[in-house]
Amino acid sequence: MQRAALFGSGRDAQMAAGDLGELLVPYMPTIRVPKSGDRVYKTECAFSYECPDSEGGLYVCMNTFLGFGREHVERHYRKTGQCVYMHLKRHVIEKVPGASGGALPKRRNAMLFLDLETNGDLNNDDFEYEDEAKLVIFPDHYEIPLPNIEELPALVTIACDAVLSSKSPYRKQDPDSWEEELQVSKHAKTLVQIDNGVRIPPSGWKCSKCDLRENLWLNLTDGSVLCGKWFFDGSGGNGHALEHYKEMGYPLAVKLGTITPDGADVYSFDEEEAVLDPHIAKHLAHFGIDMLQMHVTENGLRDNNIKPRVSEWEVIQESGVKLKPMYGPGYTGMKNLGNSCYLSAVLQAIFSIPEFQRAYVGNLPRIFDYSPLDPTQDFNTQMAKLGHGLLSGQYSKPPVKSELIEQVMKEEHKPQHNGISPRMFKAFVSKGHPEFSSNRQQDAQEFFLHLINLVERNRIGSENPSDVFRFLVEERTQCCQSRKVRYTERVDYLMQLPVAMEAATNKDELIAYELKRREAEAARRPPPELVRAKIPFSACLQAFSEPENVEDFWSSALQAKSAGVKTSRFASFPEYLVVQIKKFTFGLDWIPQKLDVSVDMPDLLDINHLRAMGLQPGEEELPDIAPPIIIPDDPKAPDMDESSVMQLAEMGFPLEACRKAVYYTGNMGAEVAFNWIIAHMEEPDFAEPLAIPGYGGIASAGAAGLGAIGLDNQPPEEMVALITSMGFQRNVAIQALKATNNNLEHALDWIFSHPEPEEESESASDVMDMENNANANILAEAGSEGPRIKDGSGRYELFGFISHMGTSTMSGHYVSHLKKEGRWVIYNDLKVCASERPPRDLGYIYFYRRIPS
Repeated sequence: MQRAALFGSGRDAQMAAGDLGELLVPYMPTIRVPKSGDRVYKTECAFSYECPDSEGGLYVCMNTFLGFGREHVERHYRKTGQCVYMHLKRHVIEKVPGASGGALPKRRNAMLFLDLETNGDLNNDDFEYEDEAKLVIFPDHYEIPLPNIEELPALVTIACDAVLSSKSPYRKQDPDSWEEELQVSKHAKTLVQIDNGVRIPPSGWKCSKCDLRENLWLNLTDGSVLCGKWFFDGSGGNGHALEHYKEMGYPLAVKLGTITPDGADVYSFDEEEAVLDPHIAKHLAHFGIDMLQMHVTENGLRDNNIKPRVSEWEVIQESGVKLKPMYGPGYTGMKNLGNSCYLSAVLQAIFSIPEFQRAYVGNLPRIFDYSPLDPTQDFNTQMAKLGHGLLSGQYSKPPVKSELIEQVMKEEHKPQHNGISPRMFKAFVSKGHPEFSSNRQQDAQEFFLHLINLVERNRIGSENPSDVFRFLVEERTQCCQSRKVRYTERVDYLMQLPVAMEAATNKDELIAYELKRREAEAARRPPPELVRAKIPFSACLQAFSEPENVEDFWSSALQAKSAGVKTSRFASFPEYLVVQIKKFTFGLDWIPQKLDVSVDMPDLLDINHLRAMGLQPGEEELPDIAPPIIIPDDPKAPDMDESSVMQLAEMGFPLEACRKAVYYTGNMGAEVAFNWIIAHMEEPDFAEPLAIPGYGGIASAGAAGLGAIGLDNQPPEEMVALITSMGFQRNVAIQALKATNNNLEHALDWIFSHPEPEEESESASDVMDMENNANANILAEAGSEGPRIKDGSGRYELFGFISHMGTSTMSGHYVSHLKKEGRWVIYNDLKVCASERPPRDLGYIYFYRRIPS
């Protein structure tokens, strides 16, 4: 049958009459009713960003519940033989002149697409929605309009109702993995605000009843600033905000310290839950608070750096300049799903690299043809889909006035879909990851490495696009007493540059600014205008190349602990060099904080002087002897870093949980143990006493914790769980720990340098992974593996950078600037514009390409 006939007019193929039940009899065994746990994709195609709003609508398979656009449904039909699909289409119709308008377009079939987003580009007073659903039987394309309760078999009617009423597949059942979606408060629209002249200062807040300066809430009715209850979010308080509600009945409050240009944390005492307030900007303005002039503070104490954050937000987003929108291939924006800008910024940079374009978009037909039965769970399929969405230009088209006039004449509006929503991609790549699967803001550098790891594990054929970032680092470790050295190599994907604060070129200005800032804080005045530290790039490069002390260095020459120093050099230079400026550090309260600095990053970079030289004449190598395993006399008293335990306990975590965190992370410090706590705090035995696994008086807890080899060399289960919580497969975690004597840090290095597991696990989970990753196996071509290291010159030119706005990785916003066709372009979520003033000195991650020799 010709394609034109297959997708001909629905009314031509629609049955005028007849027994629909008899028509559906041959297909009844293939029609399923969605069960609990089934994911129904009725808002997005598995292979593209087509949706019910699109011209061809969306086809939902009544057996697998996968959604397909018009150009992809035939592939699924041919591959699976599934014949019955539900076709969903949303029409946008111009209202009849004189019709009454409303706040939102009218929905004639309101029960069809309850979770389908409205098109914000339309004038809601001029257009309304008409939703349409019908069953389509392939290959003859018979159409059965819905609802059709009288003539359809009961099973089919139940299945159709279940599909139409199903919830979003991205709202996971596990509340630990995804945050609950907040609902709009019933009080938001009708909230009464008292005109009592209250104005909230930008800093120096305290509870009006107890002088507490943390966990403070602003009542949106009368402007009272009161403390919350201690158990609400763990910050502490005396419950005066709740008492005020019980006394006065004022329902909504916003947490001070969470107000940003993107929103704020709002709580409804009446509804007893966190809520959304669509009118929060207006409600805050009533008390003199401009959301654009605020930024988040993690501890909620004082918002003392308003001007720095405002300046940073404005400069990085180029707010004060009228920017020209860009359209076409490579200029497609990405919707912010709620703190997903870190993902968008990284992917925009990744897909500006030709090797990634070829690997995924160039191989798109083969990837789609060899995709598994559930393409939503296949990494290469979703990468190809996203890359095509960004590079095809299909979702980045400028408005054409002549087309709009023609559409109005036909009384039907064809909505312009600009930008893509990476919801399906994010749901897959973050699956099982305790941080990326949440709706919280994340570190773009951590996501970059997470993405590279997924590319490594799902490589297509002999070419691995992540090889362009891959390089070898030579580490030279020297015993300070014997002067003997050891040379080792490891694989890395980015260069981390420390911020050399001591090299700031404007120290006098910084000192004067700090004095003024403290005086303003003491006097509760607005802070002075920001003075940002200016750091020479050469100083950061020098700090990278300088020797660093090695903690707890054990010298094989002395057979004892000694002082040691380590230097790092490039054993190879990558084709694309990724440079991270290490702006983030941990404060005394273990909240990640950001160094607000300006670094004069060069357009042209030469690091050939950092080329590794290997063992030099006259140097003597350290003997290849492993440190002895020390078994304490009392095996029930494991070696424990008590200082790390107390640091964690002071943060409010149970003491026994802190002891377990320090033990199971091998005494590697409070920061690593803190990550363990975050990954395990919802477990039922989280706060139970530490039980040493595998103890029969033979091995010690200290030995096990520090990576010693057990009798069967079976890694401790908690170490395996910690690595799998980072997104790695269980069999890979076990293999890495065995290969590194259960040393957690070395095991992670081993994983990045051994992307292909040497042994296949026979567990059910791995069988499922093999099925979903069949794409990579089928596409793998015979022949030897290509070079894993693309060495060459160390001369580079800048072509992109990712910038962060905000005080820490836990908050703020990311944008990316990329150089395309000779000019800089800013990618700010859905907005893609020509950049007029790219803020190269305020970036966080920089992308350089090698200059050909």
